[in-house]
Amino acid sequence: MDQGTRGELISRLAEAIGSVTAAHPLRVAIDGPPAAGKTTLADELAVVLRAQDRDVIRASIDDFLFPRAHRYRRGRYSAEGCYFDAHDHAALCRVLLDPLGPGGNRRFQHAVYDKDTDTPSSPPATTAPAEAVLLFDGVFLLRPELIDRWDLRIFVSVPFEQTVDRARDRSTALTGSTADTADTADTADTAEIERSWRNRYIPSQQLYFATARPTDHADIVVYNDQLQRPAWEVRPHSSIHRI
Repeated sequence: MDQGTRGELISRLAEAIGSVTAAHPLRVAIDGPPAAGKTTLADELAVVLRAQDRDVIRASIDDFLFPRAHRYRRGRYSAEGCYFDAHDHAALCRVLLDPLGPGGNRRFQHAVYDKDTDTPSSPPATTAPAEAVLLFDGVFLLRPELIDRWDLRIFVSVPFEQTVDRARDRSTALTGSTADTADTADTADTAEIERSWRNRYIPSQQLYFATARPTDHADIVVYNDQLQRPAWEVRPHSSIHRI
């Protein structure tokens, strides 16, 4: 395991991406629990890659949610509902991951859902350059339905209790709206955040770990509990060069 500054981490991840070769756009998963810092990490990495003249596609699982009526059909605080009912994986593969993958035509859409209106979205399709990099952040990305769609798998690890604290802080800073997942957009006050994390988000992550074992499938695990002094490791099974 290595540890360093935030800038050193982002530099090492950019090097890891540069070490992976593919005949199609590189599809990078940035997985982890809510409030782990996935979106921030992906955005920081995008800045560095673009400065290196890489064409970067940024997308998030937030834009592949099912409408609220579907994702809360088992109840607002259901962990099973969070894991099984929240995200439209078939659409994600159809419009984004498969077009960018082997044999794909590189014509992709970055979203199928508008979280502001809770309605389907259909942005114009775009053609990605063959050397483009997709940085895709979200929860449950290394589950069986998606595991083979990624060319590089990064898992952002933070203790579950710390994610609760971060969610409270973020709620205050953003006047009640978290940035890591649109599925928590209505949890404005501290009590509601506490209930949502204890009953829905943390148990759904525990279900995910028990059934999919995501860190076993990650190429790189980032330990993000210290934001300015993170640690990271390349897993033994990874085919990428040591960073």
